[in-house]
Amino acid sequence: MKFLMTYEPAVKTPPTPEKMAKLGQFAQESAKAGILVMTGGLQRPSKGVRAKLSGGNFSVDGPYAESKELIDGFALIEVKSLEEALEVARRFMTVAGDGQAEVLAVYEQPSGGGR
Repeated sequence: MKFLMTYEPAVKTPPTPEKMAKLGQFAQESAKAGILVMTGGLQRPSKGVRAKLSGGNFSVDGPYAESKELIDGFALIEVKSLEEALEVARRFMTVAGDGQAEVLAVYEQPSGGGR
């Protein structure tokens, strides 16, 4: 099963070089173990927009000066269960520090023909 994990740190300051090294080591170990599919950091809201389609009308809102709810990073992981995904989130957050994560199951097409 694949899960998308997002992470929002409690403290909105850039990580130290030491913390970045520990996060990099965690990512390398997770990739080597076959857990980590992809990871990345997200730029500030001032670099993005929100797109909306309503009644056939497409609109764009943003960029935003600041936001109280920022997601700083994401990871796509592959594990056997939600319980394993939560364990990966716990281990990651132990390295990353206080904050909150969201763990979402990724819909996957059933195997075996068909669309």
